[in-house]
Amino acid sequence: MEQEQRQQVKKYLDLVLRRKKIIISFLFVSLVVGLGFYLRSPKVYQCTALIKYQRQRINPTQMSPDDIRTQTREVVATVSQQITSRTSLEAMIKEFDLYPQQRMALPMEDVVEMMRENHIDISPDRGDIFKVSYQGSDPKKVLRVTNALAAKFIEENLRYREERASETSAYVQDELSMAKESIDKKEAIMRDYKLKYYNEMPDQRQNNVNRLNALQVQLQSSQDSMQDLERTKILIQEQISLRKNALSQAARRPGSGDTGTVEPQLLSPQGELAEMRARLKDLLTRYTARHPEVRRLNKQIKKMEAEQPAGTSSAKDEKGAESATVQEHYGDSQLEQMQMQLKDLQRQIDLLRKGRKKINEQIEQYKKWIEAAPIREAEWAALTRDYEQLHNHYQLLVARNLEAESAENLEKRQKGSQFKIIDPAHFPEKPFKPDFKKIMLLAVGLGLGLGGGIAFGLELLDTSFKEPEDLEKYLGLPLACAIPLINTAEEIKREKIKTYLWTALLILSTLAICGLFIYFWRKEAIVL
Repeated sequence: MEQEQRQQVKKYLDLVLRRKKIIISFLFVSLVVGLGFYLRSPKVYQCTALIKYQRQRINPTQMSPDDIRTQTREVVATVSQQITSRTSLEAMIKEFDLYPQQRMALPMEDVVEMMRENHIDISPDRGDIFKVSYQGSDPKKVLRVTNALAAKFIEENLRYREERASETSAYVQDELSMAKESIDKKEAIMRDYKLKYYNEMPDQRQNNVNRLNALQVQLQSSQDSMQDLERTKILIQEQISLRKNALSQAARRPGSGDTGTVEPQLLSPQGELAEMRARLKDLLTRYTARHPEVRRLNKQIKKMEAEQPAGTSSAKDEKGAESATVQEHYGDSQLEQMQMQLKDLQRQIDLLRKGRKKINEQIEQYKKWIEAAPIREAEWAALTRDYEQLHNHYQLLVARNLEAESAENLEKRQKGSQFKIIDPAHFPEKPFKPDFKKIMLLAVGLGLGLGGGIAFGLELLDTSFKEPEDLEKYLGLPLACAIPLINTAEEIKREKIKTYLWTALLILSTLAICGLFIYFWRKEAIVL
């Protein structure tokens, strides 16, 4: 196993030795390309300032711009947003004359966004200390801009805290006055609500139920009375119809002059049918077609019409009309008395109907009041609950108003938390980007990788046998002997010339590349 591994390692070493020219060529080319890339890349300088967030020594309240629960990162993030706003960065770009070429080609909004995203870095360092860094091509401007950004933290923080304390105090005072107005309005609403829905309030529900029961009893009594009157009315109407029929029959007999003593006689089927039709017509003037008496009378009329022969209906109608006409001309005290009694019954029925209508209206009203009681109870509970919340909120605002005034006085005297520069930015002596060592290491890696890859690919394409063992595996036969390559004197001479030329070219290339590096390093184009 170890022998196979050694042979494998020897095989790769032989591959590298056979293809060394390709690998070295790609290495030199990659070094030159890497150097050119480094020289063409713009130099970027970076300055960093350390700033500490020093909290106020006086115990902060909830109304302070930052209380004890506020983290340093939150404060730094808030102030950073103000510093990196478009207004602030645009003023800084114009003040230090930054990005002149970009301003000519791009709108100011894009230039500000480029500066914010690519050139400014605000990151935490340790504890309450954080770093403010700025990158640029001009080291002097980079130094000035970094110190300006650090100073902006102190300036913006003081302005922000004072404005926030003043706004908080004004806001709490406005909320306090609004809370007092809300309490007054709520009390007025509660008073008006109770006056408007007095009968629907939960405490009136039992009284409404008792009154509803009494009205229902009264309605039932009125219904019973009206039914009795209706039955009496039907009986009187039947008596009137019989009396009119008797008077009609008596009027048709010759020699009958005294109608006051006419006794009711039996009617013929046609007369009885006409009388029933007259009664039906009279009932339809007062009731609908679904009334029990109207339906019963309709059945009797249809039955009598079916029993009578055809052709008698017209004569029957004429006799009924004639009878009705005759009855109008007869006067009878008994008939008049029954008619007056009928009118009196009708008047009583009408009064009962009006009374029932009023009772029904009252019942509906009481039902609405009773049904609305749970709704009013919930609404009243919500009103009183809101009132309690408003009262508690008002008391809380009174306490917060005192705290806000104290915090405002503290910020005006500049006794609050502040930013302090503990390490200002220094002049950058070497560029931050590009990194010469990283670029060169990357170039060497790429050169060796490309050279090795191409060498390995050419080796795979070469089908010649390099070792006796490869020939044995291919043929499947053991080799008796192996004859080494024997060159002629002329071939040996030619190989020596190629070797000398390649060695000279390698030395010259190495010296040229080293000379380029040394030349640009002395010109300070290369910074290690």
